[in-house]
Amino acid sequence: MRKTRHFVRRVEEGSIAQELEISAGDELLAINGSPVRDIIDYRYLCSEEKLTVLIRKPDREEWELDIEKEYEEDLGIEFENDFMDDYHACCNRCIFCFIDQMPPGMRDTLYFKDDDSRLSFLQGNYVTLTNLDEEDMEQIIRYHLSPINISFHTMNPQLRCRMLNNRFAGEALKKAERFREAGIAMNGQIVLCKGINDGEELCDSIEKLSSYFPHLQSVSVVPVGLTRYREGLYPLQPFEKEDAKAVLKIIRRFQETFYRKYGNHFVHAGDEWYLLAGEDLPPQENYDGYPQLENGVGMLRLFLEEAREELQGRAGDEREHTVSVATGLLAAPYLRQVAEQICRKYPNVQIRIYPVENKFFGERITVSGLLTGRDLREQLQGAALGERLLLPCSMFRSGEDVFLDDMTLVQLEDALQTRACIVKSSGKDFVRAALLEAQREESYVRAYEVTED
Repeated sequence: MRKTRHFVRRVEEGSIAQELEISAGDELLAINGSPVRDIIDYRYLCSEEKLTVLIRKPDREEWELDIEKEYEEDLGIEFENDFMDDYHACCNRCIFCFIDQMPPGMRDTLYFKDDDSRLSFLQGNYVTLTNLDEEDMEQIIRYHLSPINISFHTMNPQLRCRMLNNRFAGEALKKAERFREAGIAMNGQIVLCKGINDGEELCDSIEKLSSYFPHLQSVSVVPVGLTRYREGLYPLQPFEKEDAKAVLKIIRRFQETFYRKYGNHFVHAGDEWYLLAGEDLPPQENYDGYPQLENGVGMLRLFLEEAREELQGRAGDEREHTVSVATGLLAAPYLRQVAEQICRKYPNVQIRIYPVENKFFGERITVSGLLTGRDLREQLQGAALGERLLLPCSMFRSGEDVFLDDMTLVQLEDALQTRACIVKSSGKDFVRAALLEAQREESYVRAYEVTED
């Protein structure tokens, strides 16, 4: 068993840990006789009502503490390492890896490639299964952790080995079968690369993945992201309009079959495909409750529906102001659509949508979350921004006011001589922010007021 030592950093005021005189610098050794591997072990072992916690004090004295508490009540301990273990680095060299396409000179954390199953449960990350050892598998099955998000990419074992540049990548697919047998819920994704795992290979993969339903709850198909920093990398080609139409045709065909058989569409296209193909987004009911929102599947449809519902119950009024919105090329048409709906009810409100091209990573990167402060500054310089510049929260590090290139929101405000606000991701929050109601209801926050959710 991998061993990481767990030292207490802080104890919460009024907590169980404080009452038992656990202090900063103490080391957690075991709970109910079991060593604690990581934060997953800690959370599950601590959820019980009766605990025996073994602590080692800085003077090497060991305390065995018997605890009775409410089920899932927290002990109130923060550890020096929040994860209580090292992150597991990726052992693959995928031909489509986005991190390999990052420019030099950015902060170190942006170059770390993780492939850690625990981050799948804690943060929604996707894992390839190649990094899962037997201890990882046993932990997932023992605690029945669900759902696990899996990057399948292809169900052709030989092709998967080539795509991931890992000779064990094909064999790793068998771990999904073990999860199915153990009743572990899964979500899957396929990052599609032109001429490699599309066409008949895509059809074959979807067909084989459907045999895991209902334990495999959904599969998303997303286009490979290609930046302008690809010198020396595998010569991947971008998808064009007709390619996107062909991908959507395949997905729709499978959706119709699955829905007839199971009442579930099962496979879903990332939002980018519809923009690239010039086709309308599917209706809300086609997304089966949005199981893959964080993977860019259905985010735009949900945004439109939330905005529509927020506007439905409004009569409108004569308020008068101007706001501007900066966004990526993908979301711009949909934000403009909502802006027009707002302005029909509030005729004296002006909402200016500014689509920002991603010059930093390249024009084919169209999502708002990969825009940099520098691109915003350069493309909005001199623009008529009105009383507020609204920026989606996806542009920032979680809970912070810092862009991907380390520019801060305050620095952008100073450069543009305007007040900029961070807007939460829902359509409801966008409507309220555009109407300047978020000042009261905290749908956006000023740079110095940003806190982690």
